Amino acid sequence: MSTYYTYILAIGVTNGFIARVTQHRAGEGSKFTKRYGVSKLVWFVMFGDVKDAIQKEKTMKEWPRQWKINLI
Repeated sequence: MSTYYTYILAIGVTNGFIARVTQHRAGEGSKFTKRYGVSKLVWFVMFGDVKDAIQKEKTMKEWPRQWKINLI
């Protein structure tokens, strides 16, 4: 069974967590993280179902900034 992660650098979803964070830190894989130099992992949660992880990402992207700061 795969594990999927919803995380905040800027919010995303992946099943290759370490590789994806490494990509972000190298400025690869996301226009946003490259443009703004986002590379520090500040929060994550694991899911066994990719649909749940994607739903969490979509929901969190709609949250006001302060809610995300409070979560962190």
